[in-house]
Amino acid sequence: MATRVGIALGSNLPSPEGDCLSNILAARDLLADLMPPFQSIKQAALYQSEPLNCPEGSPVFLNTVIEIAYDGTPNELLRSTQAIERQLGRNAVHQRNAPRIIDIDILYFGAELYQDKDLSIPHPEITHRRFVLQPLADIHPELILPGDDHSKTITGYLQHLDSDEPPLSLVKANW
Repeated sequence: MATRVGIALGSNLPSPEGDCLSNILAARDLLADLMPPFQSIKQAALYQSEPLNCPEGSPVFLNTVIEIAYDGTPNELLRSTQAIERQLGRNAVHQRNAPRIIDIDILYFGAELYQDKDLSIPHPEITHRRFVLQPLADIHPELILPGDDHSKTITGYLQHLDSDEPPLSLVKANW
């Protein structure tokens, strides 16, 4: 049985093949190719967000969250997401929070709690980032993250977010 997995997508640099939107679309399509047959993908709206903790002069981001079905381990998915990032032109060595063609983060992996040197599930920053919480609330407003001691929903975290991030701008509801 496939596991439902939440994945954040972000882009703030055009690729040689296109703009940030085309980078997000390509990542979504490649991730959908990882799904078992006859499974559905959920996708949130696309939002524009100001760069957070990024180098001075970084361009704005396009962000969204998708949910796919996946039949494998968290580390197998991590290897696949990193391969997709490289395929789409992301440099293997990159400065933290630097502008990027594509960023793919695994947010949750069903009800699993997972931790090793390369991967933490649920993603430890989900509840502190508006650019993740808002699109995740679009597709899973009542989600309670595995291991959450507060038993707070994603919508609850979004409503009580203590962040300097400016509000997101809706780019496309359906894409």
